Amino acid sequence: MTLNQLDNSDKERFKRILKESYMDPTKEVGYPPVAISMGSTGHNSEYPICLGTYGNFSFIQAPPKSRKTFLVSLLVSAYLAGETKYSHKIKGHSDGRKVIHYDTEQGDFHAQRVFKRIHTMSGGKGDYSPYSLREYSFTDRLEFIDWHLYNVDNLGLVVIDGVADLIPDVNDINMSNELVQYLMRWTKELQIHIITVIHSNFNSTKPTGHLGSFLEKKTETQISLTNQGDTTEVNCMRSRGQPFENFDFNIISGLPNIIKNDFDDL
Repeated sequence: MTLNQLDNSDKERFKRILKESYMDPTKEVGYPPVAISMGSTGHNSEYPICLGTYGNFSFIQAPPKSRKTFLVSLLVSAYLAGETKYSHKIKGHSDGRKVIHYDTEQGDFHAQRVFKRIHTMSGGKGDYSPYSLREYSFTDRLEFIDWHLYNVDNLGLVVIDGVADLIPDVNDINMSNELVQYLMRWTKELQIHIITVIHSNFNSTKPTGHLGSFLEKKTETQISLTNQGDTTEVNCMRSRGQPFENFDFNIISGLPNIIKNDFDDL
């Protein structure tokens, strides 16, 4: 199709994109508001180090059974409560906004354990709505999430634990690219932060398939986990801003706790 062959609807669509996408290079654009932070910088510690900002998405990657859901519990409970006794320097900046948590992998028993853990760690604070989508098809999951997100008021944080389960093949370039486009559209239009979770390839630090590659290119923060016995190391692999300091956590009485260094509070 040439430009001369465009119909009126195409021309109107391109005019809309032309207007919406233009950015005045002389205009000051503020840094995106912070959703979750860990520590701060600046003379008076006034600049939070971001794990995630509104209008962007992050992802957690690790091999199966690497305590990914425990890290999700730390992040979400801190977001709901502002801060918790488990999360140390991790702080949430919800300003009363809601959390939606989708689990696509686990059966009801194990999914409920994760959801209950977050509720316990946050002290029941905040507006938290979890959903188990394991029984549904790839298409139903994706279309339901797309519908649901646009029908929740005052939404702030979304977790998609098992983002690979929204498409049938993580090695399909077109499907993977389309799914990441959904993430970018949701975060931009709704001004939310989305945390996604995906497996790593076996014996590799690479997230699974073409989907993992597209996530790496478009994410704000890429987080990896490595288990060292009873301790899990959390690493910031990539960040569009200042990377957060790597940290460790362990499990005490079934709940994740960040391990403090001796110099943390000096």
